[in-house]
Amino acid sequence: MSCHINPSILSADFANLQAELEAISTADAAHIDVMDNHFVPNLTWGPPVVKRLREVSPVPFDVHLMIEDVDRWAPQYAEIGCESVTFHAEAAIAPIKLARTLREAGAKAGMALRPATPVEPYLDMLSELDMLLIMTVEPGFGGQKFLDVTLPKIRRAAAALKDSPTPLAIQVDGGITEETIVRAAEAGANVFVAGSSVYGAEDPSAAIAALRQAAEHPHS
Repeated sequence: MSCHINPSILSADFANLQAELEAISTADAAHIDVMDNHFVPNLTWGPPVVKRLREVSPVPFDVHLMIEDVDRWAPQYAEIGCESVTFHAEAAIAPIKLARTLREAGAKAGMALRPATPVEPYLDMLSELDMLLIMTVEPGFGGQKFLDVTLPKIRRAAAALKDSPTPLAIQVDGGITEETIVRAAEAGANVFVAGSSVYGAEDPSAAIAALRQAAEHPHS
């Protein structure tokens, strides 16, 4: 699949989220970080806010659930119209069942791994997923530095998927800049979550285009 750029609204102006979504209309999706102050030490928004934002967004929603009790809550995000819903492997009790429930509700199913969580225990269930999210920072806060120690894990996941009959996106989230996106893309990632490098730029759509160019043509 081609490279996708999904800016994270965690770096947006919370007082103007509709305008901030419109500012990234050239992106492939908006990355929506849902945090519960339990699974991660931060609190963001829940289904009512996400549902309303989805109604006014010009781009699809790529929801990343950093929450406990995800088997219970994740399907609700699919039901309110979010196109992709990603849960953490560390929080899911029945990940295969949850992935199937999300797909039945009409959403793409994604599974996320913290930086220290190995990919190997989950290789056999990748056919149940549409996307694997490999966190390149510890989840919970924006603006962190990219962890290069996650690159071998991205490579191992990409190698495991090389002969897979079903396409699976590999997403990376955390510290993505024009420089780090090259390393992540070369390792095998094809969906990139960028927060401050898009929303911290004077022109978010130009920043999206620059990231896309860097990922697709790393040495041009």
